[in-house]
Amino acid sequence: MDATGLQDFGDESFREPLNVLVKSLNDEANLNPGGRFGQYQRILNILINRLRVEAWIEKHPEILDEEIKSPVVIIGLQRTGSTFFHRILAADKRFYAPLWYEVRNPAPELDWDFKSKDARITSAEAEVAAMLEANPELAAIHPMDPVAADEDILLLEHSFYSTVPDAFCNVPSYGKWNDEHDNTPAYQYLKRLLQCLQWQKKQTGQVAERWLLKTPHHIHHIATLLKVFPDAKIVQTHRDPLQTIPSAASMNYNLWIMCSDKVDGKVVGEQWAAKYARGTLHTLKTRDEQPQAFLDVWYKDTVVDPLSSVKKVYDFIDMELTDTARAAMEKHQEENRRDSRPSHEYTLEQFGLTEEGLKQQFSEYRKRFVE
Repeated sequence: MDATGLQDFGDESFREPLNVLVKSLNDEANLNPGGRFGQYQRILNILINRLRVEAWIEKHPEILDEEIKSPVVIIGLQRTGSTFFHRILAADKRFYAPLWYEVRNPAPELDWDFKSKDARITSAEAEVAAMLEANPELAAIHPMDPVAADEDILLLEHSFYSTVPDAFCNVPSYGKWNDEHDNTPAYQYLKRLLQCLQWQKKQTGQVAERWLLKTPHHIHHIATLLKVFPDAKIVQTHRDPLQTIPSAASMNYNLWIMCSDKVDGKVVGEQWAAKYARGTLHTLKTRDEQPQAFLDVWYKDTVVDPLSSVKKVYDFIDMELTDTARAAMEKHQEENRRDSRPSHEYTLEQFGLTEEGLKQQFSEYRKRFVE
C-alpha cells in the first residue's frame, strides 16, 4: 500500500493462505539471505499486482465484461513435453496465450499507454537473467523466455493458492494446507486475471478466439477448474512417471538450492512424488465423471511428430488447423529445437526414488496410460 498509494486488494480470500505461507517460510524453509530476500520480494510483488489489478478494474470496469470462452487447458505431470507443445500451439495467433512477463506481473503500471515498451518486459528480462546467473542448470531444465507462452500457475500464485512456493522452498505445512482446502477462490481469481489480460491484449491490437493455458498444477484441482470454467477443453499430456517424477524433482531441487543452503534431495523427491501421486488420482476421478472434457496426447508423439498431435487437438476443440497456423508452428519448432539447449542430467537415487516405489505410487495411472 505504501509503494503504490492503493488500498483495494480485491477478494480477501488470499489472506489466510498468505499467513500460512509466511509462517511456513519463516519456520520451515531454512532460507539463506538470498532466498529470504527473494521470497519477500515475490510476496511484495504479488500484493502490488493485486492492488494494480483492482485499480485497473476501477478505472475500466468493462474489463469484467470480457468473456473467457472455452479455454484450452494443457495439463499433465511435469516433464511431459507440455511447455514445448504449449508453445507450438501458441504460434497460432487465434489463441490468447499468457506470456511469462504477463503471468509474473499481470497488471501493468497504471500510466502505461499500451504503445511504448511495456516495463514488465524489461523487469522480466532482468529476472530471467538473474535466475540463470544464480543457477545455469535451469537452462537445461526449462526454456526460460520472458516473452514466450508460459504457465498460468504464476497467475494462480496471486491468490496464494498454488504450488509455486513448494517449487522454490521446503514449505510442507503450506503445501498441506493448500492440499486440504477448497481452491475455488484461486480459480475465480484466475478468471479475473484472464479477463484483465484479455482486455490488455485487445488494447495492444491483439484479437484472438480463446485462451490457451498450461500448467501441471491443474491436475491437483481439475474438478475445480471445470467448475469455474465449465466449457474448458482439457488436453492431458502423458509420459511414464518413472521418467517424469525424477526429472521434476531435479527441477525443483535446482530451485530450492537457490533459496536455501540446506537442501536434501530426498525430501524434494518424497514431497513431489507424493504430491503428483495425489494429483493424478484426483484427475483420474474427474476424468471418469467428465470424460468428454479430456483429450490424451503422448510425450513420444509430441517429440517425434508434434503436428500429428496438434491435429488431434484441433479436431477435439472443433477448430480448423489453417495453413497459416501450421506454417507458424513449423517455424517455431525449427527455431526452438531441444538440442539447442544443454542436456538435463539426473538419477532416481539422487532424490531417494526407486522404480518399484514409483510403480506403486502411480499404479492406477500407469495401468491406464503407460502399460
